[in-house]
Amino acid sequence: MTKKYNFKKDNFCVIKNAISIEFAEFFFNYFLMKKQVYDTCSSQKYISPYEKILGYYEGPNDQVPDTYTSYSDIAMETLLLKLKPIMEKTTNLNLIPNYTYARVYKRGDELKRHKDRFSCEISTTLNLGGDPWPIYIEPDSKKGKFVEQGYQTEMTKGVQVDLAPGDMLVYRGNILEHWRESFDFNTCVQVFLHYNNAATAGSEENKFDRRPHLGLPNWFKK
Repeated sequence: MTKKYNFKKDNFCVIKNAISIEFAEFFFNYFLMKKQVYDTCSSQKYISPYEKILGYYEGPNDQVPDTYTSYSDIAMETLLLKLKPIMEKTTNLNLIPNYTYARVYKRGDELKRHKDRFSCEISTTLNLGGDPWPIYIEPDSKKGKFVEQGYQTEMTKGVQVDLAPGDMLVYRGNILEHWRESFDFNTCVQVFLHYNNAATAGSEENKFDRRPHLGLPNWFKK
């Protein structure tokens, strides 16, 4: 991506060095260790494979099957709050924090084209480290739509966005289609941070993705 995009005009933009390389590396190593802890506890049957407090592997009907992920990791939810002022300055919006979703991507993974739910109205994907892997975004909000049979896309080329560790793509997740093509390397750790615009109807009721507070699993939703 060579052109510089503006969030107000384009509905997406890139923030370089949103966090320091050292800070990104800390989160990268932390999340790889968390995956290792989950793998060991699961294999030794200290926890049920259905227990999601330590994360889990996505199922065959999820976005990225057989890939380790964590909804609402406490450290990542702390990052959700820390980066809120940067997000508000970039978007010029008053934001309500909703939830985080982190993954350790592996070789062969693919993030299919999609638009997100209401809780992801204002989103960012933050590169925490690993091998390079671009994300693509379609700047035309009219492209890609939900139909009775599922999600329908026009297979546009989109804009390729390359993120270094510490960089993040800020975008309107519920109106812009985004995706990643097949991953040709070994490891990439990314975290999605999701917010609502406080001025959007229903955003206050949706605060914390309808949980009592941040850090809780998704089964605490109202």
